[in-house]
Amino acid sequence: MHPINLNEPATTRPTLAESLSFTCQLGECRSELLPLLSEVSKVVSGEGSLSKTLKLVLELMQKHLQVTRAMISLYDASCDQIFIHESFGLTKDEIEKGVYYPGEGITGKVVETRQPIIVPVIADEPLFLNRTGSWDKTVDCRLSFICVPIMRGMKVMGTIGVERLYNNRQLLYLDLEVLAIIATTIAQAVELHLLERAHKQVLQAQSARLDKELKEKFKPANIIGNSKAMQSVYRMIDKVSHARTTVLILGESGVGKERVASAIHYNSSCGGGPFVKFNCASLPESVIESELFGHEKGAFTGAAARRAGRFEEADGGTIFLDEVGELSLSAQAKLLRVIQERCFERLGSNESIKVNVRILAATHCDLTAMVAKGTFREDLFYRLNVFPITIPPLRERGNDILILAEHFNAWFAKEQQADVPAISTPALNLMLNYDWPGNVRELENMMERAVLLAEEGVIHSYHLPAALQPAVLGELGEQSGLEARLSMMEYELIVEALARFQGNMSRAAAQLGLTRRMLGLRMAKYQLNYKDYRCGD
Repeated sequence: MHPINLNEPATTRPTLAESLSFTCQLGECRSELLPLLSEVSKVVSGEGSLSKTLKLVLELMQKHLQVTRAMISLYDASCDQIFIHESFGLTKDEIEKGVYYPGEGITGKVVETRQPIIVPVIADEPLFLNRTGSWDKTVDCRLSFICVPIMRGMKVMGTIGVERLYNNRQLLYLDLEVLAIIATTIAQAVELHLLERAHKQVLQAQSARLDKELKEKFKPANIIGNSKAMQSVYRMIDKVSHARTTVLILGESGVGKERVASAIHYNSSCGGGPFVKFNCASLPESVIESELFGHEKGAFTGAAARRAGRFEEADGGTIFLDEVGELSLSAQAKLLRVIQERCFERLGSNESIKVNVRILAATHCDLTAMVAKGTFREDLFYRLNVFPITIPPLRERGNDILILAEHFNAWFAKEQQADVPAISTPALNLMLNYDWPGNVRELENMMERAVLLAEEGVIHSYHLPAALQPAVLGELGEQSGLEARLSMMEYELIVEALARFQGNMSRAAAQLGLTRRMLGLRMAKYQLNYKDYRCGD
């Protein structure tokens, strides 16, 4: 194998600038090299997924460098493998075969040594493995191979490799310089992609582990989350589902009380019966009794015909009374009788109607305090509070926030017929550090907005509402222009580095190409504390 210098002194090789001055003397005119590099820079700085960006880069290389084959490979440190991410001139089967370990073949050697390699004649190089099977000895015997590393600082993230016929060694060196510049140009985009990939792998591994732990336990299919707080809720649902006990579901607005009621109904013996939902706060007091218990024709102005109420509709199944704390005292009295006797009268009738119905109620109110004030009947409270289940707020559910965010991300991307965007680490950190006063409902609404804004295929921290942003970013978010956008991007890169190195400022600074003092000044600007990124802190 021939290293980059081919046993020649470095001073004998022309620089890129020198080569550009006499490219037409090399047997092939390269007057389009500067336009090539300019176009590559524009493609990388534009919006789009990494795959889309690299495909465009390869197309430009084919157009300007006339390569026979080209491939951009990425190094996945989690499995210590190098795989082809995008290519030109390779079939799908050939791409799938192109997997290497560091040190294996020329591509693996470039990753291992972090140095570029030139093979003037592939046929003469025993370390050229032809793992993809794309190289034909009879047709491609005179082709050369150039492979350069994609680097960020001292970290190697992949390689660019090209095959083509060269009749001039100086032209070979010229293209090596060009490929090295292209590798530097795409390095940041590649690094962000690998960080997102690693983050998703961690989430998937965590989810798989928790799913395995829960597979022998009851877990409703309609509720997402594996936190300890939610596992306690699942156990309560499992215990009460198969009984006919009245259940009072407690929790802040937006925590998913209706989903818990649904899980109890569909896992109960009356799951095949109707599941009737009624929001006690959605209608004025004057019509609530009619809605719940029905009315006879002529019972009041506008009652043109007999109408069955929600309790009659729920006969043989379950009725879910949401926001039961909003009922008037007169409606509470009638509800108490239904719970005690399972019978009631329609408005305008003296005929008692008996029903076989299970009652589930929910509220975000403090019913104990309401009983003390006299705004909620004490006897009704005790009838409802037979089996209370308290749903924890989202802020107490830990990594369920990330799992729910990924769920809503995929859901809304599918609904909008778009590719599922990645969620950047800074955006996830903001979600984890937010109090979520609107709970799951607020997270759902936020993700719908973020998916719409993520035109470049990534949900960044600046795509989230101002309420989630630190004060300094909230101010930037209200501004427009290049400086504000660059500051937001700088914030994201600093958070990515701190998260990756678990708050180690020296390593984060080195990765960002800054001194520790410079990093400290930028962290102060964005009100960041390295302690927030330490494991266990």
